[in-house]
Order: sequence, then C-alpha cells, then structure tokens
Amino acid sequence: MRNDRIRNKELFNKMMSAEEASNLIKDGMVIGASGFTPSGYPKAVPLALAERVKKSGKKMKITLYSGASLGPEVDGAWGEAGIIAKRLPYQTNAELRKEINAGNVEYLDMHLSHSTQYLNYGVLPKVDVAIIEALAITEDGHIIPTTAIGNAPAFIKNADKVIVEVNTAKPMELEGMADIYIHENPPCRKPIPLTEVGQRIGTTYIECGLDKIAAIVETDMKDKARSLAPTDEVARKISENILKFFRKEVELGRLPKNLLPLQSGVGSVANAVLYGLCDSEFENLTCYTEVVQDSMLELLRCGKSNLISTTSISASPEGFEKFLEEIDFFKNKIILRPQEISNNPEVARRLGIIAMNTALEMDIYGNVNSTHVMGSKMMNGIGGSGDFARNGAITIFTTASTAKNGDISSIVPMVSHVDHTEHDVMVIVTEQGVADLRGKSPKERALEIINNCVHPDYKPMLLDYYNRALENGAKHTPHILDEALLWHSRFQKTGTMKK
Repeated sequence: MRNDRIRNKELFNKMMSAEEASNLIKDGMVIGASGFTPSGYPKAVPLALAERVKKSGKKMKITLYSGASLGPEVDGAWGEAGIIAKRLPYQTNAELRKEINAGNVEYLDMHLSHSTQYLNYGVLPKVDVAIIEALAITEDGHIIPTTAIGNAPAFIKNADKVIVEVNTAKPMELEGMADIYIHENPPCRKPIPLTEVGQRIGTTYIECGLDKIAAIVETDMKDKARSLAPTDEVARKISENILKFFRKEVELGRLPKNLLPLQSGVGSVANAVLYGLCDSEFENLTCYTEVVQDSMLELLRCGKSNLISTTSISASPEGFEKFLEEIDFFKNKIILRPQEISNNPEVARRLGIIAMNTALEMDIYGNVNSTHVMGSKMMNGIGGSGDFARNGAITIFTTASTAKNGDISSIVPMVSHVDHTEHDVMVIVTEQGVADLRGKSPKERALEIINNCVHPDYKPMLLDYYNRALENGAKHTPHILDEALLWHSRFQKTGTMKK
C-alpha cells in the first residue's frame, strides 16, 4: 500500500500520527485546508488538533482558509473548540455559523474565484501550514488529489509547510481525473487556454516537492457528505418552469438544442432542475460548474450528458457510494480543476455558461440576496454564484415564492442585503412562473416579477406598494423608503410579513 500511495521511500520518514502532525500547528497561524463543499477535505489532523486544544485547556486562535465549505471534522470541531479566529471564503456548518453570527468568528464571505488571487497577490496573509487530503504522493513529492481540488494548489504553493493526509478510503481509480492549471499573476497574464468544456490543459497532480512536505498521515476516513432533501412539489414546479424557458429559448433560436454549458448551485431545487433534464428531450448536454451533486451524476448515467468540468464531486452519502462503485464509467467523463479555473470569469464568459443558482430573497427590481437572513444573519455565503452570474450567457436565480409556511415572501419591495445586483440578474424563477428581465427597464422588471413569480398571498401587497411608489416621487426605480424594509421588520415583530 505504501509504495502505491507514497511513491518515494524518503517520505516514509515523514509519516506520523495525526496527533504528532497537529503539533505543527501553532497559535496565530494561517491554515489552508483542501476540500470543497464537504469533499476532499482533511479530517484526522483537524480532529486531533481540536482534541489537543480541549485537553490542554490553552486557548488557540488560527485563521482558516479553504476552497469552500469543509466537513464537521474541521469547521464543526474547530468552531466548537473555539479555535477559529477568522474564516474565509465560504462555510455551511451550523456550529460555525452560530459562532459567526454571535460575533466570535470574523468571516470573510468572498467570491470563490477571488479567494485564490487574493492569496496569490499577497492581499491575504500567507499560509503557514496547508493540510491537504491526497490519493497519493508522487516520486517527486507532488500531490495527487482526491475528489475535490478547490484552492489546494494555491495553498500548497504559498505554504511554508504541508501536512498530507493520504486517504485510503478514496480509490486509486480517481487518479487522472484532476487537471491542474496554475494561473499566472498580472501583469501580462496569458489567456487560460480553455475553449471547450472537455479540454485538458494541466497536470494530473498538484506541484509541491519533497522539501515542503512536513508530515504524512495515513487515514481511511470518509467525507461527511450531506444528504439531500427529497424533491418536493415546489422544486418540481421550479424545474418545470426552467425547462419551459429553455424550450422557448430554443424555439426562438437563442439557444442551441443541446443548450449551453450548465452551471448549477447546490441544494434540493438545483437537484430537481437537473433531474428534470434527465427526463427531458434535451441531449448532448455539457456542464461547466463548481460542484457535482447526485443529479449531475445522473445526467451522465442516463446519457443526457457526456462531460462535466468541476472542482468538486460532492454527492449525498448514498450517491457517493454509488459513484465509487461506478468509478470506471465516470472517470473519463468528469474533469476536476482548481476553483481558480472552474469559477473563472474569463472562462465562464468564453464558454457562454447558463448559470442557475438559488436566492434567499429577491426584490421587485431584480436584486438578489443569497446570504443574509433578515439582512444581518449570515446563512452560508455567496459561494461561486457571483462568479457565474455576472459572466454567464444566461443568469437564472431560483427560489420558492414563500418561506416559513407562507409567513415570508421571498420577493419583497427591497432586499435586506444585496449579493447580486439587478444588473447581473437576467431570469427569476419560482414555482409560480418565470420572469425574463432581459432588456427591461426597472418598472418593466417590477411588473414582470410581480405578475409572474410572486405568491398570490403577496401579489396584491406588492402591486399596492409599487403603485403607491409610482406616485411618491422619482419614477425610474420607484420606492417608498419608509416602507421598503417594512416587510422584514413586520416579520421580526409579528412572525409574518402579511398585514
């Protein structure tokens, strides 16, 4: 096993327990962890560090960088142990979220494509120690990644030391799926030589080198993937509405019959949309995205798609086990890239991505809030949605028209926090219908959204607000400032947005 996974005998001297490796991490350090949307992240060393801090009773504070969200062995265990002082660029862990909203952890919610260049440009403090999950280490000391790339290449490049967790729970058949291309810093940066979804432009390993590796830990721990909620009627209707939109675009000659490369966010609605494509007439689909969930794997299985480019395979627990059983089928159909490439605005614009992402709330002019509940409480983060939204050929945001059993309207007079401005939002879809905002003025957008996407319980209220706003002064983007956020404050006071 060691010769297969660790291919240079000199590295055997650097093998140690997770507890011993955790001693390389000191108070005040910056740690870069591999992984992206609980996949391909280190587990044994983070757990050992949390346990060491708990037993010692000594305080430790570190800054944690990642590609996106990490599993509970990192975000959860470190959040509970009070280890994290600052976190970026994305998270989904309930324990860590609680600490962020309590003000105990400073959180930098960033566009995922920006996080790499911030590090490479020296805007962020450099990485002291990178903890990287690996399938194997080459003879030259380079890292063969597992099921996610994320920011691992940048962390390794910028780190003083690298701790490698060689995870035997991930099969060696994954080797070869990675395509590692490192983007140069400006000035005179060269174009990324990627003009088709399936092109390979890099190496199957991440450059590291023997000298930078400080510790190697053998593990066999599985990713703590999240189960997906069953597809409900609302998600099915959203999926049906998106498919109707696609059919119309094809009929009008604005999309080819096999559409354009698809990007999809995570969650049950995103899964429902892609499952809908499995049962549709659309064929020869391609995907250029950041996360592959169960439904994208199903697109490959059913033959609707033959190629996916991503930075992470993050299926449900049962979906991932099935993926591993069929790894030979998927191996030549999935390419894993660094998130600097998977989320790169240049590539998204060049390929003409159809970007489909989820919103918490939207307003009548098309501004989207993806991150903050009632304007202040962080949910997860913007993730990669902004990378694709501003640069996609078609940008679609979806949401159920109501939340909290109908007490919240997901479409409001003014969003309580803006992540995606009206300038980046082209199409809004709820279970009620589709609002195509392209080529429309603010007032035209408002009526398109209210008439097509708002729940019947809230449509009269929004039409009343809009009509009174028209009489209230400036008529380009009409608002009543005293009432623009009244719906949110009403919910906080009474438990409902309804009057």
